[in-house]
Amino acid sequence: MRPGELEDPLGEDKTRPEECIVHKYPDRVLFLAIDTCSVYCRHCTRRRITKGGEAELTRDQMRRGIDYVRNHPEVRDVLISGGDPFLLGEERLESLLAPLSEIPHVEMIRIGTRVPVVLPMRVTDSLARLLRRYAPVYVITHFNHPKEVTPEAREACERLVDHGVPVENQAVLMRQLNSDARIIKELSHKLLRSRVRPYYLHQMDVAEGCEHLRTPISKGLEILQQLRGHTTGLAVPHLAVDLPGGGGKVTLQPDYVIERGERETLFRNYKGETYAYPEPEETDCSCPYDEVWQARSRESGR
Repeated sequence: MRPGELEDPLGEDKTRPEECIVHKYPDRVLFLAIDTCSVYCRHCTRRRITKGGEAELTRDQMRRGIDYVRNHPEVRDVLISGGDPFLLGEERLESLLAPLSEIPHVEMIRIGTRVPVVLPMRVTDSLARLLRRYAPVYVITHFNHPKEVTPEAREACERLVDHGVPVENQAVLMRQLNSDARIIKELSHKLLRSRVRPYYLHQMDVAEGCEHLRTPISKGLEILQQLRGHTTGLAVPHLAVDLPGGGGKVTLQPDYVIERGERETLFRNYKGETYAYPEPEETDCSCPYDEVWQARSRESGR
């Protein structure tokens, strides 16, 4: 292990009240449903968990995870991951989706998977119908390079979308593999043609054995700067850094602000040209209807 590399780079284990639950953010939890993956990525941030069936979660552990979500009304978003949840049989997957969707305060479920990339034949009409039954369910895929968007992978993604299951993509920035604006733009364009929204471009986590693959933060910012204005905004993912040790995600973007003043703010656009945006004369941004709305809410008991 090199200096700075971590076995648990995202600090998940210290926010793991149950074996299958990571509760790091206020209103959402990570539900680790399986320890087996469809492919074992070199840049995996959870290799301490993904042991290929050696540490399979029991039904009792899954039940305790569901009970945890049920007993925490602040949780409105559940991200099912692992491992790869699409490797579960449909009966097992439904045994997780059904009780979670019945919890009143759970508003949405997300599933993180690499299956559409490496095992697209797993995405059947039956699986898509199952996910649609428990909508809103979002599928988060993991395409890193345009070469991975094969005809079979595209068909898998489109099958999900055709059944009413939104699909978004998270890519990881890797040195000399996709660390170039041309490659990221081509990836985004191919995804959008498959009706998959480019969601995140991740700065690689400081996982063990990945130092040679990591890029400087400046490289991600450079890529975003070369995308913004040169392609549609839908093709520009958020550049995200998951802070080591459990600090959570932060997003970055190139700085287009040149100077802030009381009367105007100076910007540079994607061409490097300077433009002024006049500040409003009235600087109080509070809504005049806030107090009225709050009073009415109290009267109605909401």
